[in-house]
Amino acid sequence: MQLQRRHREAHRSHRAGWLRAAVLGANDGTISVASLVVGVASAGSKPETLLITALAGLVAGAASMAAGEYVSVQSQADTEKADLAKEAAELISDPEGELEELSSIYRSRGLEASLARAVAEQLSLQGALEAHARDELGISETLRARPLQAAFASALAFGLGALVPLLAILLAPASKVVPFTVLLSLGSLLIFGGMAAAAGGASVRRGALRMVIWGAVAMGLTSAAGHLFGVKL
Repeated sequence: MQLQRRHREAHRSHRAGWLRAAVLGANDGTISVASLVVGVASAGSKPETLLITALAGLVAGAASMAAGEYVSVQSQADTEKADLAKEAAELISDPEGELEELSSIYRSRGLEASLARAVAEQLSLQGALEAHARDELGISETLRARPLQAAFASALAFGLGALVPLLAILLAPASKVVPFTVLLSLGSLLIFGGMAAAAGGASVRRGALRMVIWGAVAMGLTSAAGHLFGVKL
């Protein structure tokens, strides 16, 4: 029992698909909408306009993120499906050739020829297509493309991230909307970055700083654009 407990490791690769979409969505939600608010506010717009801008940015951004993520991941899923169909056909038309191909993969990884052949045969008995998908094509159930999951996670995360600048508009005095939005958004990005890094097993400090830096750059650029054009809406 003690030996079993020692080898029970907490791997994180199964989180890769939804974690990437969630991190991208939250990051985009806060940075995009906060930047819109800061840019429009810098142009001299009224609080009512800022609120409408934030709401429009939230809805449009969440829909765009979901659509973009779905199309992107669906393309990957279509490629995987086509590769699996081709592999299944080859297993029917040339099973011996496919078995040799699998054996050669294991030989290239360091197994002796006889052992590589035995492993290939044993795994093929358990599921030849699964073995080829995993070891030849690099497709596994853990990392397989899931378009709907990625789209939903991305849209939800964007919406949650976009709520931060929206709350800043609702809570801040009219004269303090810009600094309040910037501070609240950067604080949220610090938390988002740290949480994402912790979930993925990376450096929390590095992940948090990375998000804050890019968020500050984006808001700075849109603020400069707002001051430059100075159009009151």
